[in-house]
Amino acid sequence: MGHSLPAESNPQAGNGAAPPCALGFPSLVPRPPTKSMPNTVISVEHLSKTYRLGQIGTGTLTYDLKLWWAKLRGKPNPLLRIGETDHGNREGETLWALKDVSFKVEQGEVVGIIGRNGAGKSTLLKILSRVTAPTSGKIKVKGRIASLLEVGTGFHPELTGRENIYLNGTILGMNREEIGNKFDEIVDFSGIEQFIDTPVKRYSSGMYVRLAFAVAAHLEPEILVVDEVLAVGDAEFQKKCLGKMGDVAKDGRTVLFVSHNMAAIENLCRQALIIDAGRLIEQGDAKSIIGHYLSKIMSNAINSTSLENRIDRMGNGKVVLTSFFIEDLAGNRVTTLRSGMDVYFVFAFKKNIETDIKNVDIGFSVHTGKGEILFVLYSSYVNQVFNNISSSGIFRCLVSDIPLSPGRYRIGARITVNGEESDWPKDGIGYIEVESSDFYKTGSKGFNGNTPFLIRGDWTVST
Repeated sequence: MGHSLPAESNPQAGNGAAPPCALGFPSLVPRPPTKSMPNTVISVEHLSKTYRLGQIGTGTLTYDLKLWWAKLRGKPNPLLRIGETDHGNREGETLWALKDVSFKVEQGEVVGIIGRNGAGKSTLLKILSRVTAPTSGKIKVKGRIASLLEVGTGFHPELTGRENIYLNGTILGMNREEIGNKFDEIVDFSGIEQFIDTPVKRYSSGMYVRLAFAVAAHLEPEILVVDEVLAVGDAEFQKKCLGKMGDVAKDGRTVLFVSHNMAAIENLCRQALIIDAGRLIEQGDAKSIIGHYLSKIMSNAINSTSLENRIDRMGNGKVVLTSFFIEDLAGNRVTTLRSGMDVYFVFAFKKNIETDIKNVDIGFSVHTGKGEILFVLYSSYVNQVFNNISSSGIFRCLVSDIPLSPGRYRIGARITVNGEESDWPKDGIGYIEVESSDFYKTGSKGFNGNTPFLIRGDWTVST
């Protein structure tokens, strides 16, 4: 990157501690507001939200009639995609998206909200942003809220980027002059100046998010609410967003931030809370909350249910993963790897349709315990896609000389068929443990395990 290595990165220069922000996240934890008395800007008391399950109309008369005719004859739902479950026969059942949630947020705090997919995080933010109403409980909010909940929230697709900036500012209660004073800053931050007079319906998801975040962060709301949508942007823009949220907090404004990236949560937030199955499980110091979440909730969620029976997944279900394990070169299953070991990543699958399918692409990712992606490998990256696979079987991927330092890593996996999502278990598919070995063949352990990767090289000197 053109910068010299920090002193901490020299094993001979200190105690071997990892340099701060070694994985690229700026240190953004804001100073607490310098006020003699706390100023509560969000108060949530015994908040609950329930949904009634079952089909309540399809949106068109034609589909309603098709569904009614199938039910009348006792036939399955003709509108279901392959792999989907029919919830139309569940009238009368209810789902508690949130149940008896209570907490307070003080002015100037940056609070991380973490939890598994489907835990209720987004429902909480939608209620706080007045997108939906609670079933019971009380919410008191002091100040204007700017929300970025999903791609395109608050944008009118027929209006241009310029027009949507003024529309959003008006919704926040600002006049035209105030919006105009921030306009150039918003456009510059978003990086889409050449498209600012294009209708946003023609924007890509990344462009949507760039402009939406720029608007939400720069129009000076007292409270900024950001959901996981930042994952749509590229890494450079995500860093800009994290930095901007830190600036917002330093100005004495409040940020609620939902993310699956625990490193981002830890660097940005002082406080965090865990939502699981609609309930507030724990809240407090961000670092300890993250530790509890990773060691208890995430680990238990992945290990307690077989991969085949997990429900935290997306895709049409044409091909789904049923199990994951690691093998050594002799075909023996291993639970602990050694740095530099040759191993097979093994993914069992089943096909849920009888017809032949083509262009099956499978990939996996390796993450740190805090959620940062270390590397991703799809079969298509090495020009390997699979056609006419059997009804069940196994994908194997040989990874030679695995370069991971000792530690615990989470594995994610995904299958696409003809470019369409087939199966994506959102919370990952398992963990691997890596232990130390003589990776360098010299007895050296390298940089004391403070970097995620190990590499070899041949050194020479010339004059």
